Amino acid sequence: MKKLLPFLAICILIASCNNSKSSNTTEAMDPINKDKMMNKKTLEGAWELVSFYNYEDNKIVDSFQTSEGYRQVKMYTKSKVMWCKNVPSDSSEWFGYGSYEIHGDTLTEVLDYGSKIMTKIIDLKTKFNNELQLGPNTFTQIEIDDEGNRIYSENYRRIE
Repeated sequence: MKKLLPFLAICILIASCNNSKSSNTTEAMDPINKDKMMNKKTLEGAWELVSFYNYEDNKIVDSFQTSEGYRQVKMYTKSKVMWCKNVPSDSSEWFGYGSYEIHGDTLTEVLDYGSKIMTKIIDLKTKFNNELQLGPNTFTQIEIDDEGNRIYSENYRRIE
């Protein structure tokens, strides 16, 4: 029995060390901690388009949700952006890849390449400047005309 007690003590010590490590892992995966990460005000992450606004005289005059089956996702890293769009009623492929920068409330995306239809647009214009409204779990990019007036916006929600 005397030989068994030190062995049991060591087993208990090892088990308690393992439990503290697993509680840290559990804490990192805890929904509360995930919410803290999701609530950071950063563009880094994955976003899904949920609605559009149309503007007239810089005021929203129309808003609408994405249609059934329509899906557009954007992913941002520290300096890169990639997006793809699926429109069930359109057989065209839509995607683009490039870099981005944020200066104040301006989001600038510079596309390097994209799908066949997007390449036609990129051949004419590679740099896209939009007004940016960034929240912790939402962002809106607003297209501005040459006179500085808002035209329309894409409104996104964070999915990761």
